[in-house]
Amino acid sequence: MAALIAKETNPRVRSRIEHGLEHGTLEFLRSVWFPVMKNFNHLYPEWEVRDFHNGYRYLDLAYLPGNGVKGGIEIQGYGPHARDLDVRRFKDLCWRHCLLTLEDWTFLPIAYLSIKDEPKQCQQLVLAFIGKFVSSDVPPSLNWLDAEAVRYARRIVRPFTPSELAAHLRVSNVHTRKILRNLLDQQIVYAASGNKRYRTYALRS
Repeated sequence: MAALIAKETNPRVRSRIEHGLEHGTLEFLRSVWFPVMKNFNHLYPEWEVRDFHNGYRYLDLAYLPGNGVKGGIEIQGYGPHARDLDVRRFKDLCWRHCLLTLEDWTFLPIAYLSIKDEPKQCQQLVLAFIGKFVSSDVPPSLNWLDAEAVRYARRIVRPFTPSELAAHLRVSNVHTRKILRNLLDQQIVYAASGNKRYRTYALRS
């Protein structure tokens, strides 16, 4: 945070960062982002965007790894975003999402209650989110089918079956199980269900 403040030239953004991050954002960084990413690279709090009325909006977190990639993360508190949402604020929230989409942002809204109650699922969401931007981030020792299997596992949040992966890779179930066995041996994926015969698999965090 000190490094971000020192580098920030926008006085509006610097003031917001100096004021401190919201509790939900801090809890997301502590319980979800850092356990799986192990760093805060390319992550910027209170990122400023323009709205349709030439005003300013602020994203809780912007993920900007370069090459024009723009990912926005917003922590949705239950009170202001659901229980207490009136018509005007609901319309404003929809306009906000429209603006981000039209400006090519990939938007990831996460409920604060999910961060508290389902941190593991949120971590899988983050891995899938990052996987959309870093499709080449796979072990260099993998062949192209094994690498694409890892990318597939990263893109979907839930455990997957061998037949689902086979359909994606367009190879036989027998070949797919060989791929999964290799990824199991390298501890890249794990068996999410099944004992003698594994039924579903998932990417390790």
